Amino acid sequence: MNRLITGGCLWLAVQGLALAGTVTFENVRLSAAPDHTRVVFDTSAAVTPKKVFTLQNPDRLVIDVSAAKASSALTSVKASGLVTGVRAARNDQSTLRIVLELKQAANPRTFNLKPNDKHGHRLVVDLYGAEKSAAVEKNSAAVPKKKVVRKSVADKPAALRDLVIAIDAGHGGKDSGARGSRGTKEKDIVLAIARQLAELVRKEPGMRPVMIRDGDYYVGLRQRINKARKHNADLFISIHADAFHKKSARGSSVFVLSTRGASSEMGRWLANQENAADLAGGVSLDDKDDLLAEVLLDLSQSATIEASHEVAANMLGGLKRLGKTHKSTVQRAGFVVLKSPDIPSILVETAFISNPQEENKLRDKRHQKKLARAMLTGIRDYFGNNPPPGTHMVARKYKVKRGDTLSEIAAVHRVSLASLRGYNSLKSDRLRVGDTLRIPPTRGS
Repeated sequence: MNRLITGGCLWLAVQGLALAGTVTFENVRLSAAPDHTRVVFDTSAAVTPKKVFTLQNPDRLVIDVSAAKASSALTSVKASGLVTGVRAARNDQSTLRIVLELKQAANPRTFNLKPNDKHGHRLVVDLYGAEKSAAVEKNSAAVPKKKVVRKSVADKPAALRDLVIAIDAGHGGKDSGARGSRGTKEKDIVLAIARQLAELVRKEPGMRPVMIRDGDYYVGLRQRINKARKHNADLFISIHADAFHKKSARGSSVFVLSTRGASSEMGRWLANQENAADLAGGVSLDDKDDLLAEVLLDLSQSATIEASHEVAANMLGGLKRLGKTHKSTVQRAGFVVLKSPDIPSILVETAFISNPQEENKLRDKRHQKKLARAMLTGIRDYFGNNPPPGTHMVARKYKVKRGDTLSEIAAVHRVSLASLRGYNSLKSDRLRVGDTLRIPPTRGS
């Protein structure tokens, strides 16, 4: 009898320990980006799946987890991206089976995220379309090399190309960035400004924009770099809206990468906030491939940082003509998005969204366009003096002679008077003998 009681107590104790060790899948969130679909499971503790595998006819992803249970919230999620539905049921007494119903075959990548200020433990599944998987794996293992334009056998000169300007609207998706007192979200404001800048660049002879993010979805910080490199970008501009605990802080700033850390307390604070977004958005910084990418991206930065500083100085000059800047000189900080080893990269904090007056300006479409124009002026000034070989921006120059007029020079070189004036940042049509004008490129040149 005593043995029976002891055995029963032991069985209850074991069952109690098993119940205490059960992980609960509390919720699931889906988000679709152009190249993948992200599935985030909120869990009561860290989760290590026993099995993750795919099935066909129809396409499904199966996740088996030991000692786990699921809430009803998992099955009520709406379809998004590659995922059309979620099911959860017990596969056996000790295993929970979660099934993601898919539109098409997909390749998964799973990893865990530790708790932060907003969320607890999370199991993340990134689903890539099968046709894109090879490219994804290649990009995660090594930094893609820029294409080299080679001469043909006939030794004909290579066709001139447009400058590629990569425009990065910060944050996106679940990562809304900073917020103003009126509820203005940084992710929305910077996307609007980025679109304005892209439209201006598109109209500029010899330039072509590439939007890193053109919708309300999250893009990992290193994914932003890789996308710019995939398009062989000549310049990377990341656009943000600043925030600070003092509402009086105001003005725009321009940052370049500092390998020794931020140049001021403000810069260090901002760098920590922006870099933390990588983890908040779901990119695993502990992943082996990401670490390899980071090491590669940290190499050979000196020349790129020098070029970035020159671009930033021109950009800051354009912003100064628009209004007050927070700092009179280019700042340095350790932003991850500035770590491309071969693309001049700058980060523009357009204004302080935490300042009520500047928040109102940031919401104004006319002011957004003014900011975009100021950035374009900086881009134009830099590349006018530093045109990359093989591009339409290899500037033609003309030295002003006695009797020349701006309209005649424009006519001779077959460019518009407005483009000639804007390309040289002229406030009037008055010329001085001996001045050197830069002739803007044309689409056919």
